[in-house]
Amino acid sequence: MSQNAASDHNLRDEYDFSAGVRGKHHEAYRRGTNVVLLDPDVAEVFKDSTAVNTALRLLLALAREQAAKQ
Repeated sequence: MSQNAASDHNLRDEYDFSAGVRGKHHEAYRRGTNVVLLDPDVAEVFKDSTAVNTALRLLLALAREQAAKQ
């Protein structure tokens, strides 16, 4: 029995990879990821990555503005 056949034997019937794409996220992982965990109180306010990125960009703009004044 080949390694693949042995692995296939261990899969449950409800697993369906027929529409799977091999290496779909490979390039993103190769470049690296930057997962950040939010504390629960912060996560209540910022529900998704768009909200977090918008807030951080605003903070960066304010910081740059303040730095330019000095």
